[in-house]
Amino acid sequence: MPLPLDPVIETIIPLLPLRDPATMTAQSCRDSLRALAEARKAVPPPPVDVADDIAVAGAAGKLGARLYRNGRGTAPTVIFFHGGGWVAGDLETHDRQARNLVIETGAVVVSVDYRRPPETRFPGAFEDAFTAVRDVVARIADFGGDLSRVGVAGDSAGGNLAATTALACRDAGIRLAGQLLVYPVTDVVGNFADAGENAKFPSRAENAEGYFLTRATMQWFAGHYLADKADGTDWRVSPLRAKSLAGVAPAVVTTAWFDPLRDEGHAYARALQAAGVPVTYHSGEGLIHGYFGLGDASEAARAEAQRARADFKVLLEKGV
Repeated sequence: MPLPLDPVIETIIPLLPLRDPATMTAQSCRDSLRALAEARKAVPPPPVDVADDIAVAGAAGKLGARLYRNGRGTAPTVIFFHGGGWVAGDLETHDRQARNLVIETGAVVVSVDYRRPPETRFPGAFEDAFTAVRDVVARIADFGGDLSRVGVAGDSAGGNLAATTALACRDAGIRLAGQLLVYPVTDVVGNFADAGENAKFPSRAENAEGYFLTRATMQWFAGHYLADKADGTDWRVSPLRAKSLAGVAPAVVTTAWFDPLRDEGHAYARALQAAGVPVTYHSGEGLIHGYFGLGDASEAARAEAQRARADFKVLLEKGV
């Protein structure tokens, strides 16, 4: 039997934002995630040697980014994409996640602040993410300096961007050492509102509400990202719908048991394996969507996130 909901996380859920899409706006969504990050400022962030704001190339111009590293010399490089339903999240809301990646993998981490909807609809975020990866690879000497040890990572919508960018890298001949997909969105067909599509993933009903991220909120996010519902069949937003996953970078895929996205994340891990891609999968028993950001409070969340990052480190160190 799966583990029950972590009791510490159970007490945290009522304090988390983004639970009322009926009244949520893009700005209130962004403000609430930023306020959550601000509320944690009394707890010092994980220390790294360098955390510098920089710029990287995006599809329509320069993007804000933040470079994190410990020490000097050659190191793996990870391009990181924050979550927030494509609409929210930024360099500040995911600062701690980026720092933990540096500390636990030994990599240089470049966190990218891609353009967000509704101001920039699909495929804007994807195009920014892929352009940023190409820019970092082209200037690898400015970052980790080792083309054989470049990876992508992201959580939630950022996991979606990491997965789709990894596919684009394969098609462009850019070899990645690995991808870390943290409770990723992998199938947006039907915008989380179509009963037939939802039925393919039982977790969308089992965890539709009550565990922070709701199915209704995912419907709201998808509706903001996609100007046309028909775009949901495009692999650049639904990597599970890609014609082939063969040859994409090795992956570490994590899900959370009490998460409407659980089953599509697991399905993507299985699809990668079926295509011959090496995959390590973590089911996140007892945990909710967003648990990578709850490690300061929950030992279960911290331990599961550390296991995933340790597996990602192995991929980065092995290289291509």
